[in-house]
Order: sequence, then structure tokens, then C-alpha cells
Amino acid sequence: MSIDTDRTESVPTVVKLGGSCLDDMTDAWWDDLAAHGRTHPLVLVHGWSKPLRLLDPRYTEPSAVLRDRYGNQSRWTTPEVIEDIKTVSDAMGEQVFARLEARGITAERLIGSDGLLRAGEGERWWWRGKELVELDNLVGPITDVAPCALKNLQPGHCYLVTPLARNTAGQEVNTDADRAAAAVAAATGASSLVLVTDVPHLLIDGEPVRRITAADAAAFRDRGATGGMRKKLRAAGEALDGGVERAVIGSAPVTELLAERTGTVITRT
Repeated sequence: MSIDTDRTESVPTVVKLGGSCLDDMTDAWWDDLAAHGRTHPLVLVHGWSKPLRLLDPRYTEPSAVLRDRYGNQSRWTTPEVIEDIKTVSDAMGEQVFARLEARGITAERLIGSDGLLRAGEGERWWWRGKELVELDNLVGPITDVAPCALKNLQPGHCYLVTPLARNTAGQEVNTDADRAAAAVAAATGASSLVLVTDVPHLLIDGEPVRRITAADAAAFRDRGATGGMRKKLRAAGEALDGGVERAVIGSAPVTELLAERTGTVITRT
């Protein structure tokens, strides 16, 4: 019995927290997260798009974002961009730690490239205007997660993960935060992946969707989803393929999303 209990207590709740909505999280939202974290280990994987745009005006320029030959969007990442990502991640970490530690949750930051996340070779062909060109872009898809890097998974403690990864050449690369959270959820045996964003539901034809299967979500992703929601639906599918039971997308407190009182729930069937 003690073995099963130990295993249950080490299974985290994995939450992807969008960088665009961090400043909008109310005290009540953090109270709710901390209350959940007292009985469940927490792993927060954060995005950084808005903080990066605020750091330097050049990140708001259209040329800062690339689209590959398949239509997928990615930030043009150089070693300088990697360092700027770490800079904004430091600042975000200070905010998150202050809010959690004031509520009795200990926290530590983990950069994914420091032993947690491995990435494969990234796409090399990108659209620049109307021309498809070969570019060095330090991005790559997650290929492996080493959950042993999360050494302190226990109730009352939170990891804040910066979703950079290390590729086979040893370079630090940028990865999609939603998909990184999905990979971490699958690797740690999480039953749920929570994708917190600035919209309350997935919308299809203007109507909120409360529940949808992975197959239907993938079909909508390929025919109608755009931007950040397209990435979230892809991440949800990857999490479910990796053994996670459900993914929940929404803007509400985490326990509300987990209780399925709001948001969009994506399941295997």
C-alpha cells in the first residue's frame, strides 16, 4: 500500500501557463493553485512571448516570427534570443515564486536544457516573405524528457520549467511551451494536462466547446484552428498519445478546469 501511495504523491499536475496571461492572474487564481499544490506536486511550464515582446521592440516585428514549409509558426531563434528568453524567464520566476511562497508552496526553477528536455533536429526551410529559404533557427521538437531531473516532486512543491531543450549537437534550442508541457505530463505519468490561456474555451464556428475527442480536435486543428490554439490542440493530442488521460484548455482557476466546470476538455474517446 505504501508503494502505491508514494507513487500517487509523486504524480504531478502539469500546467502550461501562458506568458501572455501571467499578469492577469488574480490573487484568487493563485490561492486556488496553491491550495491544489498542497496535495499535489506542481509543474508549471511557462511561455514567454509577451514578456519577450516587452523586453525589446524588435520582437514585435513581423520578421521575428517565421513560418515553415508546412505552415507552422516559430520564433526566429538565435543565441542572443536564447539569452533574452532566460532574462525574461528570470523575471517571471521571481513573480511566480513570490506568489507561491507567500501561500506556503516552495518553488524552484528548472531550465529544460539543464537535463530535462532533449530536442530533435529542427526545420531548416522557412518562408521569408514569398521566398522559401534555408535558415539557421535554434528550434526543435521535444524528443525525450528525463523526469529524474524533477527530483523533488512532492505535495507543497512546484517546479517552474523554462522550455528550452538541448539538441543532439549540444545546442540550446527554443521549443514550443505547450508541446513541452505535454511531453513532461506524459513522461511523469500525469493524468491531466492543463493549458491555461487567455480564452475560456475552444471555439468552433463561434460556439464554445465543452468536451471533444482527440480525433475531432485534430480534425478541427487541421482545417480551422489558427495561431496559439492550433499549437494547443497539437499539444493536447501529443499528451493523450503519451498516456495522459485528458487535456483541459481554459482561463479559469486550475481546480475549476480539473473539475470540468469550465474550459474545454479533450479526451481520447
